[in-house]
Amino acid sequence: MSDVNNVREWLESFDAHVDRHIGPRQDDLRQMLAVLGYRSLDELVDATIPANIRLKTPLRLDPPKSPQHALQELRQLAQKNQIFRSFIGMGYYGCIVPPVIQRNILENPGWYTQYTPYQAEIAQGRLEALLNFQTMVADLTGLPLANASLLDEATAAAEAMTMCHRLVSTPGLVPGPQRGQCNTFFVAADCHPQTIAVVKTRARPLGIRVEVGPPQTLDPTKSDLFGILLQYPSTDGRIVDYRELVRRAHEAGVLVVVATDLLALTVLVPPGEFGADIAIGSAQRFGVPLFFGGPHAAFMATRAEYVRQMPGRLVGVSKDAEGRPAYRLAIQTREQHIRREKATSNICTAQVLLAILASMYAVWHGPQGLRRIARRVHALTAVLAEGLRRAGFEVGPEVFFDTIRVRLKPAQAQEVLSRARQRRINLRDYGDGSLGISFDETTTRPDVLDLWSAFLGQTPPFAVEELADRVSVGYPPELSRRSPFLTHPVFNSYQAEHEMLRYIRQLETRDLSLCQSMIPLGSCTMKLNPTAAMLPVSWPEFSDLHPFVPPEQARGYLEMFGMLRRWLAEITGLPAISLQPNSGAAGEYAGLMLIRAYHESRGEGHRNVCLIPTSAHGTNPASAVMAGCRVVPVACDSGGNIDLADLRRQAQAHRNELAALMITYPSTHGVFEEDVREICQIIHENGGQVYMDGANMNAQVGLCRPGDIGADVCHLNLHKTFCIPHGGGGPGAGPIACAKHLAPFLPSHPAIEPQDLPDGLARSPQAVGAVAAAPYGSPAILPISWMYIAMMGEPGLKKASQVAILNANYMAARLKDHYPILYSGRNGRVAHEFIIDLRAFQKTAHVTVEDVAKRLMDFGFHAPTMSFPVAGTLMIEPTESESKTELDRLCEALQIIREEIRDIELGRADPNDNPLKNAPHTVTMVCGTEWAHPYPRERGAFPAAWVRARKLWPASARIDNVWGDRHLFCTCPSVEELAR
Repeated sequence: MSDVNNVREWLESFDAHVDRHIGPRQDDLRQMLAVLGYRSLDELVDATIPANIRLKTPLRLDPPKSPQHALQELRQLAQKNQIFRSFIGMGYYGCIVPPVIQRNILENPGWYTQYTPYQAEIAQGRLEALLNFQTMVADLTGLPLANASLLDEATAAAEAMTMCHRLVSTPGLVPGPQRGQCNTFFVAADCHPQTIAVVKTRARPLGIRVEVGPPQTLDPTKSDLFGILLQYPSTDGRIVDYRELVRRAHEAGVLVVVATDLLALTVLVPPGEFGADIAIGSAQRFGVPLFFGGPHAAFMATRAEYVRQMPGRLVGVSKDAEGRPAYRLAIQTREQHIRREKATSNICTAQVLLAILASMYAVWHGPQGLRRIARRVHALTAVLAEGLRRAGFEVGPEVFFDTIRVRLKPAQAQEVLSRARQRRINLRDYGDGSLGISFDETTTRPDVLDLWSAFLGQTPPFAVEELADRVSVGYPPELSRRSPFLTHPVFNSYQAEHEMLRYIRQLETRDLSLCQSMIPLGSCTMKLNPTAAMLPVSWPEFSDLHPFVPPEQARGYLEMFGMLRRWLAEITGLPAISLQPNSGAAGEYAGLMLIRAYHESRGEGHRNVCLIPTSAHGTNPASAVMAGCRVVPVACDSGGNIDLADLRRQAQAHRNELAALMITYPSTHGVFEEDVREICQIIHENGGQVYMDGANMNAQVGLCRPGDIGADVCHLNLHKTFCIPHGGGGPGAGPIACAKHLAPFLPSHPAIEPQDLPDGLARSPQAVGAVAAAPYGSPAILPISWMYIAMMGEPGLKKASQVAILNANYMAARLKDHYPILYSGRNGRVAHEFIIDLRAFQKTAHVTVEDVAKRLMDFGFHAPTMSFPVAGTLMIEPTESESKTELDRLCEALQIIREEIRDIELGRADPNDNPLKNAPHTVTMVCGTEWAHPYPRERGAFPAAWVRARKLWPASARIDNVWGDRHLFCTCPSVEELAR
């Protein structure tokens, strides 16, 4: 009888994603709440979050969908995108993703769920792949030092501009006349339009003057010039010998940046060989799909002597405790968490996963394969150009690689565009009657025939094969590459698929990812990346669109963006959303640029002081400097809260210049500050705006909203709160949400005509400009967040925040008798993360926070955030996705480590030779012939019973970072070095 009564309920039930996403089961939740003394999640939240900021009504979101229903709806949206053959170019090209790489890296959680490789001993596989990327870039550009990727080509150009400015301002770094006071950066007019736009945006708040013009007429001796940006090949395909211009620039003390194309450099003289100081560009065409504009890995290469001024991460070779070569991030003292406002950049998220894809593409094809692809692309372009010339069209340039420009009368150009559209072909329209055509790896002979037909309006009177026998390809000696590249064995050993598969797998096993265990880093939110949400990334409808196709070809994307913007606006309580920033740090910068533009619109452009509490996120000070602000720190009290008295003092002292406060909420100290509304009010009363860093939005969704609290703008780390995977240190996405009065200043983009601008790109002439190369930043990963929100709905999102808070408080309760909990809020509760204090152990046992971090590797765990925001501490964020079993394992590991520290304190263990000081223990250490340590091998390798069943052996013993920085080496080591 009861079964009959339940029929209606059964008809409505489905596999709810929230039940899969939340780690602890219902019984677990009850037990964990009991440990804390609460009967429900609501009671816990009431005791944790100030009542005056709590949401009074549920978020207005669509009901949750099952994964299957969400995928069906997203598939319907995807099918509204139309995949034409795009020959638009502009830095974006079709490519063939080798299936062995797509399946085993792009679609493999063993690669996409890793964190930034700050714990190098358990990130050796990823670091090797990144070192391959650096070697590939250095070889192809002809410059000795490359970084491990940047966000995109346009922002890389902007980073190069500011790097040049720092270099010429540092006495003795740049040879020739000193130009420390110079303030003009020249940009060649034939650079990609999006690059010019982003450079202009970045230059404006820094007071740098950008001059755009033809490089042929540039006088590099101009008194105010400090740097030059050239495009090689140019946006319309021209290849110019820049040797003389570079020589004259160097004689005048001016630095030269060259934006270039890696595939073209397999056949063209590399920039380093004609004197360039910095080379930048995108590695997209090396096996990374178009993705409607991103995510893609940019690159930067430069001279070795400029290493400390270089932005971004840098992988170097050092040695470990066993004397073997090992990889790690080099010279991290340049980075924003340490240097703060003096950092080389605010870059936090790079594009690691995409850089790895590009590096593996080079490994797969090798130098000969890459050169073969380049020659084929060039040959097809040459055949196309010859046919058009024979048909009477004016075709340029004379020397090209993969791009030509056909000059027509405007009416004639429109006819050609119409015929091309009928053939589902996209061309580049320059707007002056000329059309651009760019070829790539995917171009075929039928494509050439279709293009001829589109231009002629009829079947061409000649064949591809006929003209192929008559065109000449190649370059004059001054432009033709003669130097070898990719000579290292790694680029010449894995062209057989079986070998490639094994190499990828070998590297994967040297890394720790979410596949092995939790990654409990505070403020980084390493949560579940749902498999259902990851599937759409590889759908052709999302992966094969050029970012500058006409809007009607991207209707599915645009509808999805609209839904995502509406959801994020409701979640944040801020009505206007831009999806353009392609990292959290880029979102910080964009949000501050809105505030700057707002003040300028009110005749208060002099407002440039940014107050930043010491509890704010680490990239904030560097972002503020990039936005032209002067950073003024604000103290925190002994409880980790913003010191209200100091805030009032600073706000009033700078009331005439106050631009903004940057606040992270809940704070990086892991507390919900009770006075947050008053904090916002103080800033507003003194003429400033409130920027809220969204790093910790994971504890707010469904419980409180930045807009209701008093924030004017915030960014959202979609790769944290909304489940886009971190990819080993990127991709990321950092959309910004803002109040109505800031909406007119949202980013715009030069590649989209104003009449075609959909919502989400500012139409106002007051817009801050472009902050990323593509209009929507990294569109291909936005379906992940769309899927997550669609599957969770309001109740699921709220429960995720509640359980994130529960998991953190449960762990804090279990650990408080073993380690001091540094900060807590109301009722002794922490937010979704907490800090344990290890500083006393330096005195009592000579144990450092690094010792504890390395020892956790022996348990199979990645360490929590180390020494940030407080030196000598660990910041732990368990996230809502981790089960009680996993939380208990980490608690047990930390408790065992505390007992090992106690053994040292009580004299039961040698202070210099113990499991902590020798961690991590590798298989070669434990299985070696000799074991000279006073504790058993088993204790070193298997410190807890459950480790045996799931042992992850660290690939390296403890790495000597100091030695590596003193002996900087950032390209692939030789076979002999690896064999040591």
